[in-house]
Amino acid sequence: MERFTTTVAAGPRGHLAIPVPFDPDTVWGRKDRHLVGGTVNGIRVRGEVAAHGTEAAAGTEAGTAAGARLLVGPAWLRDCGVAAGDTVTVELLPEGPQRADLADDLAAALAADPAAGAFFDSLAQFYRRAYLRWIDATKRHPEQRPARIAEVVALLAAGHKERPKP
Repeated sequence: MERFTTTVAAGPRGHLAIPVPFDPDTVWGRKDRHLVGGTVNGIRVRGEVAAHGTEAAAGTEAGTAAGARLLVGPAWLRDCGVAAGDTVTVELLPEGPQRADLADDLAAALAADPAAGAFFDSLAQFYRRAYLRWIDATKRHPEQRPARIAEVVALLAAGHKERPKP
């Protein structure tokens, strides 16, 4: 978990931009999207940490520092009491299972297919956990595990968020 204090800036379309004082690619590993959970002044928050200038962070007010940001929307802001210019304490950690948490055989399979690995990393935790549950359901029949891993890697490489229903 990363803990820091920062000053909130105005963001696009009624959002607030919470500057992230570290490079998420360095801390959490290179990904196209960093889906995170945590707290801002003790209030739970979920979102995406994106580099300033990417689609998710585009439109941030002029004059703010470049770098990664967590954008929070009007629905979250309604009850939190945070406004632009406030100093907040933030705790963030990546959501869901990460590559370092995976079994060695699955991690190796994802590393061997960069497209599948990158797509896995970009998925919301719900989809990642569903794939992992399906693979882990082979405990009674461990001989099925390599075939399931191969199927998951093929599905991920093809851009499927979830396994087709049988």
